[in-house]
Amino acid sequence: MSTDPSLIRVLAVDDHPMLREGIASLLGSQSDMKLVAEASTGREALEQFRKHRPDLTLMDLQMPDMDGIEAMAAICSEFPQARFIVLTTYRGDVQVLRALKAGARAYLLKSLLRKELLDTIRAVHAGQKRIPSEVAAELAEHAVEDALTSREIDVLRMIAGGNANKLIADRLSITEDTVKGHVKNILSKLGASDRTHAVTIALKRGIIDL
Repeated sequence: MSTDPSLIRVLAVDDHPMLREGIASLLGSQSDMKLVAEASTGREALEQFRKHRPDLTLMDLQMPDMDGIEAMAAICSEFPQARFIVLTTYRGDVQVLRALKAGARAYLLKSLLRKELLDTIRAVHAGQKRIPSEVAAELAEHAVEDALTSREIDVLRMIAGGNANKLIADRLSITEDTVKGHVKNILSKLGASDRTHAVTIALKRGIIDL
């Protein structure tokens, strides 16, 4: 299969067919880009990447089966030179950091797709990184904070599930006093006024998801 080497070859990964159709239509109108494959799950993304070796992959984060972060990590372990642009409705700073660590070169909110996708594709293909200003501001705002420990995140997930301290203590095989200590740290680190507020902040920032 011979293709024009000047074309930017793109793989689009998203579980919403209409979004992929929109991307196909945008790319189809460009003389320097070609949509070479589509995938609706993370596992399909890995298969299509192996088959087509695209120059650039547009990756949704929230997908059934294997999410975008896991898919990027799996692809990068086989193809370290892979380049990704993350497409998402989430702007939470923790989610952004996870995506960047997994190999994303750019982070694009789906609401800005029509306006910024083509420029972002060209920029990333040229070796640049792109993060929208509002996402960068969110990252900067939390850059100096203490991150929650994995145990604090476990406790927070259980709080989000409506569990009382005693049940959390039983489930995690720790004392109720230890749970209270974790809750205190969580509220302090997140700047939350109570447990419900902590869960709201954690969901918004992508620390946990329901």
